[in-house]
Amino acid sequence: MARIAIDMDNVMADLTQHLLRVYEQTYGAVIDPQQLNNVPEGSAFPEGVAIQLMNTPGFFRGIPVMPGSQEVIKALAEQHEVFVVSAATEFPLSLAEKLAWLNEHFPFISWRNIVFCGSKTIVEADYMIDDHDKNLRYFKGTRLLYSAPHNLMITDYKRVNSWEEVAAWFAANEVATV
Repeated sequence: MARIAIDMDNVMADLTQHLLRVYEQTYGAVIDPQQLNNVPEGSAFPEGVAIQLMNTPGFFRGIPVMPGSQEVIKALAEQHEVFVVSAATEFPLSLAEKLAWLNEHFPFISWRNIVFCGSKTIVEADYMIDDHDKNLRYFKGTRLLYSAPHNLMITDYKRVNSWEEVAAWFAANEVATV
């Protein structure tokens, strides 16, 4: 049985699309998703706006689920020890919202398998699926980079572009039969 650490934002939860939608609803302006490619997360928005939106009560509660994530994570959790690991303390309002979101969309994940932290350098697992180099860089296990606009130029890790690719990778590597 393997231990798999999975990030939330832009991995399980479609933070990018939600941020674009909330920005448009709040400011009446549309940002072309292509403008997000290869720039640091949040940098395509006017100065400080992305942080301001993410610090708004209710923001994290309304993020859509990443397509395919529920089915694949459930299948992985049936065979392995799956932990959701989120650097949620960066946005203190997100803690309760992320927990409620997980309980709604991933009810099969026990509260014991949810880790809210500041730095993921303490995470010990066999596998980590994350969208940020800063979280994968010091991880000692197998690192899977989940594609997001801000990481398209990173080539240091095995890249997965969808949850279907995650399932296929684990199946091909005989880690799980998904």
